Formats: sequence, structure tokens, C-alpha cells
Amino acid sequence: MSERTRQPTSHERMAGRPWDASYQDGPAPWEFGGPQPAVVQLVSSGAFSGVVLDAGCGSGDNALLIASSGVPVVGFDVAETALARAREKARELGVDAEFVTADALQLGDLARTFDTILDSGLFHTFDADERARYVVSLASVAASGATLYVLCFSDEKPDDVPHPISQIDLQTAFAADSGWTIVSVEPRRIETRMHENGAPGWLATVRRN
Repeated sequence: MSERTRQPTSHERMAGRPWDASYQDGPAPWEFGGPQPAVVQLVSSGAFSGVVLDAGCGSGDNALLIASSGVPVVGFDVAETALARAREKARELGVDAEFVTADALQLGDLARTFDTILDSGLFHTFDADERARYVVSLASVAASGATLYVLCFSDEKPDDVPHPISQIDLQTAFAADSGWTIVSVEPRRIETRMHENGAPGWLATVRRN
């Protein structure tokens, strides 16, 4: 599924350009040159097991950290430029990670299942209707009992971030009939090139029923 054949997301319509354009003139605004501190903590605690999916992996910093811990990782994105950089980084680091093109709203096309899923900065880019579709899409590739970690901007200071998400937004998306159960939602900082001390965020831990 390429950016030429899928429908633009709400973020792309708002921005007036496809995701790939954000990577064509240097690092995207949300990439700061390393994995998110929240993901570093998750890796240190052994949170990733089985086969891992990194949703909206960008240029691969989070996926490569996870893979370097010895866990098999598949990262997907719709931005071909970002995926090319992720593969280049993997070669330079000598890390074994797979990066593929996929549409987050049609993950069933992967025809694979995963035991742990990371979403670092993708969930919050969708509007409410897209989030509902995305949760269904994630369920289609999640093994029974799989764990999903969602790192997203929070509504603590809604004017400081482009896509603030409330705890109610998370609860609505992962409602009882979604096939998922929220285990915890904790505050975390999200590093970007636009926020000197990081942006307010949530780390939600969600379990596949």
C-alpha cells in the first residue's frame, strides 16, 4: 500500500501534504535523533517479547533499539523515505530488523500476528473515526493476549501539541467491545525537535482480549 494508492489521513489533509514529505528535507519534526525515553524504559524493563510490531516506525530509532535487545521486530510506515533511512540505519548498526510499507488502517494486509505492539506517536495523529478503524486494524494483527503500548500526546497542555489526546479519547477507542482492555495510562514526556523539555504525553498499556 503506497501513499499514491491509499486515502490521505486527517493529519495529511490538515497538513496539505503526505507523510513522506516530512522526511524529504531532513529529519521530521517528531524525530530528534534517538529512541523515545519512554521506549528506552520499556526495553530496559523487558516489556517487549515475542515478535514485535512498531506501528508508524518512521526512520526506525525505536524499532532498532528494541531489535538490539535481541527481540525480532517489524516496523511499518507509509513513508518510503523514512523506511529507506530505517533500513540504512539497520545496516550501519548491524541490527537485524525488518521494515515494510503498510497502511495502519489496513494491517490485515500484512497477514501476520504479533505478540507486542508499539505505537509511538501514531495514534494521536488520527481523528476519532480513524482511531476506531485503527484499533480494529491493530486487533487484526495482534495475537491473543498481546500487549500494545501507545505513547501519545496528552491534553495536559493542549495548546503545546498538535494532536492532544485525553484519557477519555483512549477509553473510547479501546472500549469494552473493541477487543482490547486498557491496563494502565501513565503520564510520560515525549521528545520532539519542537519541544525543548519534551511534550506532555500518555503511555497507555493495552491488552488484546
